Amino acid sequence: MDFLVIDDDKTFRDATCFVIEEEGHYAESAASGQVGLTQLKEEKFDAVLLDMNLGPENGLDVLVEIQNLHPDLAVVMFTAEGSVKTAVEAMRRGAMDFLEKPFRREQFHTVLARLQRFRQMGQRIERLEREVTENKAQQGEPIFDFTTSAMKAVMDVLTRAASTPASVLILGESGTGKSVAARAVHQNSHLADKPFVTVSCPSLSKELLESELFGHVKGCFTGAIKDHWGKVRAAEGGTLFLDEIGDLPMEIQPKLLRLLQEREYERLGENVIRQANVRIIAATNRDLKKRVTDGTFREDLYFRLNVIAVEMPPLRDRQGDLIRFAEHYLKHFASQCGRQLSGFSEEAAMRIRTHGWPGNLRELRNAVERAVIMAQSEQVTPADLPADLHGANGNGNGDLAVDGNCVRTGALVSLEKLEEVHIRQVVAQTKSLVEAAQVLGIDQATLYRKRKRIGME
Repeated sequence: MDFLVIDDDKTFRDATCFVIEEEGHYAESAASGQVGLTQLKEEKFDAVLLDMNLGPENGLDVLVEIQNLHPDLAVVMFTAEGSVKTAVEAMRRGAMDFLEKPFRREQFHTVLARLQRFRQMGQRIERLEREVTENKAQQGEPIFDFTTSAMKAVMDVLTRAASTPASVLILGESGTGKSVAARAVHQNSHLADKPFVTVSCPSLSKELLESELFGHVKGCFTGAIKDHWGKVRAAEGGTLFLDEIGDLPMEIQPKLLRLLQEREYERLGENVIRQANVRIIAATNRDLKKRVTDGTFREDLYFRLNVIAVEMPPLRDRQGDLIRFAEHYLKHFASQCGRQLSGFSEEAAMRIRTHGWPGNLRELRNAVERAVIMAQSEQVTPADLPADLHGANGNGNGDLAVDGNCVRTGALVSLEKLEEVHIRQVVAQTKSLVEAAQVLGIDQATLYRKRKRIGME
């Protein structure tokens, strides 16, 4: 915990900071209430130890100012003139506890235990509030509303792995729902009531990312004005989700490997070895095997992460779920916007089926959200969809949409892929499989086998 000690007696102030640091915590001091309030505005602390008598200042008045500044901050009052009356008044004004000067170490231990329980309760409330917010944001995600066999296989592996402490590696293109799947692993594990902490590996510079992960001590680099506990500490007892781990700088990879193998880490600028009790889930849209070959990702780290690995199927390989996903998003955004929409027109549904969706679920979500906003009737029509989908059957010149790109006959695309796209588009545009088989010039049994092969069951 990080403490601020506000006391006008330097000897007592220094001694209190020494006791706090001996217990493995961090402490800063202030010689007056105003100096302390300034520090509270500039830095973040977990608790304040405040003297009742600060020379010309009244500690109780300073307490009120602290409460106004940080209503949830724990404050412990102490004084050389302790009495039931002053203790009651301090508690009435918002103090969490009370210590009489000079206090014994055992007394401080008792107060410290209460402060830690208070902090844990606050962290739990914050985590629950965050989870409620995240769950609301994820209510529009249809990742678990699926029928395709490939997705069933993925979720079966993740479900079985959830109850174990094994590291999980989730691969897949951008927008396929890797982070949602990671949270599902956590929520279905024995750690569900513990923290779920996310670190986005490509979002920060090497130095800041290392500090974000492992923490740092005051003064170890420019701007390090106080000790900082990183995400590893924040995830203690729970799950640490490393998003886009394929972009993790090489300099940090050995430290992550040590965390995985030895469950140990050190903060930046510190030689103290600390233990970590976290479960690692990682995700990336990179080809890690290729990055290992290229020398940009450590082979030993790859094998250590690759205990349980799954690959999220791209949306173009989940045709059986596509319209159901689109309808799921339609219902979600219509509810958010207060719109009464009955669904997609036949032509709009056909455009959705035949688009390649290179952006996967994220692209589909954005497209449907736009359509809900732009819809001028009770149904979503092609005109309401983004411009990219207006050429979903091609570009008007007889081209086919293959993996989201329009290609002409004779382009460097396999016959198998062309056949797959053509079958999908014909089935989407015809009213029945009988009619589709007639258009394709094959019997229904052959069409059934081809649909099964390309995942259109």
